Amino acid sequence: MAARVLVTRAPHQASALGDALIAHGLRVVSIPTIALTPPADDYATLDRELTQLDEYDWILFTSANAVAVFAERLEDQAVPLSCGIASIGAATTKALREAGFPVRLQAQTAIAESLAKSLLPHAKGSKMLLVRAEQGRDILIETLTAAGAEVTLAPAYRSVIPMESVDRLKRELPNVHAITFTSSSAVQNLFALLDAAKVGLPPSVVLASIGPITTATLQELGHKATIEARDASVAALAVAVATALRNQA
Repeated sequence: MAARVLVTRAPHQASALGDALIAHGLRVVSIPTIALTPPADDYATLDRELTQLDEYDWILFTSANAVAVFAERLEDQAVPLSCGIASIGAATTKALREAGFPVRLQAQTAIAESLAKSLLPHAKGSKMLLVRAEQGRDILIETLTAAGAEVTLAPAYRSVIPMESVDRLKRELPNVHAITFTSSSAVQNLFALLDAAKVGLPPSVVLASIGPITTATLQELGHKATIEARDASVAALAVAVATALRNQA
């Protein structure tokens, strides 16, 4: 019988990782730990900044979710886009290109520290618009501001915990062999859901992290990542999970 892997991504993102895991002969159990809602200001900041994009030298994107919201709101505003676009990684770049936005710069590694480093030569005296989740790590803002950039944060969405996942977790968790984590939010929210469900992790379950920041969040919550993907992509994460479960069999 195929090993069962819990995918914790939001529903609209789960299919890519699920398909990659299925291609390795694994069975996917999709229980979202993240749901997306409008930001607290109901897009007021983002919509305001969309009317003055010509004042910016760069727009920074740290997720495909942010790209989707930005593209939708920009279409409503019918504003031309001429500044440089910077992306945190391959998935975000793909979303940008599919939306028709040319990417001038992509981080070497899909983490905020790498994107900040790539932008440092362009920072001094420049105006940058950061489009991301309402909650997020501020390392990008802090690093670029210290290097002389003026960075404006425009929240595109808010991540919330889908409490409707509690009952499914109670049912499915005892039978899973691995759990995948693709962000720090997924880690934090899963353990919040486990607390709400009053259940613990199955013995010897493989905790699979997409990258070092997600791994660090697991450690902060008292759990060690069993494996970490070679690079921050769903394809690499699927390979790592399949390899670990094959070695465990």
